[in-house]
Amino acid sequence: MPIGFRIAPVTERVDAALIARAAKLPAANIGDVMSRIQTMRGGFRPFGGRKVIAGPAFTVKARAGDNLMLHRACDMAAPGDIIVGDGGADLSIALMGELMIGHAQKRGVQGIVLDGAVRDVDALATLDIGVWACGATPSGPYKDGPGEIGYPISCGGQVVMPGDLIVADADGVVVVPRAHAAEVIALAEAHNAKEQKAQAAIDAGTYDRAWVLEGLRAKGCEGAWGLGVGGAGAAPCARPPP
Repeated sequence: MPIGFRIAPVTERVDAALIARAAKLPAANIGDVMSRIQTMRGGFRPFGGRKVIAGPAFTVKARAGDNLMLHRACDMAAPGDIIVGDGGADLSIALMGELMIGHAQKRGVQGIVLDGAVRDVDALATLDIGVWACGATPSGPYKDGPGEIGYPISCGGQVVMPGDLIVADADGVVVVPRAHAAEVIALAEAHNAKEQKAQAAIDAGTYDRAWVLEGLRAKGCEGAWGLGVGGAGAAPCARPPP
């Protein structure tokens, strides 16, 4: 089968129980516990009716301006899948619109993540499917190929393997390698609990900010210890020895 015009079945997917847990977490928390290097680049915007999605990646590589393989992906993806498309980050031609995405939704696909452009924006907002793309244009695509389905792709600056865990919300999209999903989601749940505790302290006015001064002090920042942790009017902090 020639490279550039081939289709492979997606047979391995992240565990459904992990998907359910991931759907309850902010994408930012999941990205944080992966050393903050597994998030897709900024610019992905939610266009669909669903604003949070989590599920296995169904990968597609499309030639810029051509959506033949994306059409086939809409026919092949399993219910619950998220079609992740490498459109070369080209925004001059929309690769998907209302009819394609509506068909995918009808088949049970829960989301589209497209490194490219969409169209029919008003209609997409009414569909019960998540759609993240980098822009919109009325210009329509060609349908000649080449392209690939079910192979590793690059999307939003991240390598995405078939079956990887994709989580997207208002902040954007994060990619969790399938083999590490259990560990990552456990860490993200703990991180989320820590942030909720911090928010409760902020609401109560008891949020400990000592770490800010400690960090500045460790870096030898002159003047960092002039005021207390509470800011203006707080008790002064002792200047550390040289």
